[in-house]
Order: sequence, then structure tokens, then C-alpha cells
Amino acid sequence: MNEDELAEKNYRSGLPGILGVIDTFISRLEALILGLGVLLMAVNTVANVVMRFGFGESLFFSGEINRILIIMITFAGIGYAARHGRHIRMSAIYDAFPVMGRKVLMIIMSLVTSAAMFFLLYYSIEYILSLQSRGRVLPALGLPIWWIYLWVPIGLGITGIQYLLTAVKNLREKDVYLSTAMVDGYSDTETEV
Repeated sequence: MNEDELAEKNYRSGLPGILGVIDTFISRLEALILGLGVLLMAVNTVANVVMRFGFGESLFFSGEINRILIIMITFAGIGYAARHGRHIRMSAIYDAFPVMGRKVLMIIMSLVTSAAMFFLLYYSIEYILSLQSRGRVLPALGLPIWWIYLWVPIGLGITGIQYLLTAVKNLREKDVYLSTAMVDGYSDTETEV
């Protein structure tokens, strides 16, 4: 079991009470969705290749299923990455600040990112409502197109909440937190420059 799998299995929310229980549940649900999504995408792609080269005909629905899975994995993954402090960070300036400066900067970055996620959440809902009013469907599966985009506001909402909770955690605790459960710092194999 690698370090990420172990961290997910042992994930305990840094939030108190019922919020911690909900956070832990959402974390496990995201991990399940991500794992199953990647597995299903691999199975679907391999099955399509086997059908195309072995039997001369592709699975007519394969592209649409992969499209659905890519959207699902992407938007379930952004909340997961935020929860585990795994988003890409350009930290050269941030690392140059003393602890209190990093704490203030982390609070500001978390609040701005949270606001951006909620802003995008609003527009993603408007987009889904627009798609729904048009009545378009996927040609092969026959599903309404707006269904496949439901993962977008869900992922953006969870990510916005995660960043907001990170700001709150940084306001309440002494240490600097990248997420509600991840303290800022370097692992044993990394060194600060």
C-alpha cells in the first residue's frame, strides 16, 4: 500500500463533531468514486479496443461513457485534492514568509479560492439549467446531457466548502494548515530551500 492509499484509509477529519463525521464520509465517498471511475474507464477503454481490433466494430457507447467518467473523476477529484492539500502550489514567495505571514497568506488564499469555487458553482448551475431547457440527449445512451454535468456543481461546492473550512481551521489553530487535516511543512524526504 503506497503512502496516498494509506493516508486515505487512515484519513481522519481535522474538524470537530458532526462536521468531522461528514467530512470523513465525503472523503471516503470521493475515494470510492475516484477509484471506481478510473477502473471503469480502464475497463471501458480496453473493452472498446478489444472489440475494435478483435471483432472489427467499436462499442458505440464507449466514448460517451468515458466522457461521463472524465467529468466525474475531474470534479470529484478537485474536492479530494483540496481535502488532502494536494493542489499544485506556487510557493516560492509563500515559503519566504515567516510562519505568521504564511498563516495570513493561507487564510487569504483559502478564502479567495473558496469564493472562486462558489462563483463557478453558481455559473455551472446556470449552465446545467440552460442545457436542461434545450432537452438535448446523448446520441448513444439517450441520457439527457445535463445529467452528466451534475458532477460539476457538486465538485465545485465540495471544493469551495473545503477551502472555506481550511480558512476557518487556520483562524482557529496555531499551526498553518493546507487543508483541515494537512499541516503545512515538508516531509522527511524534502528540504526547505
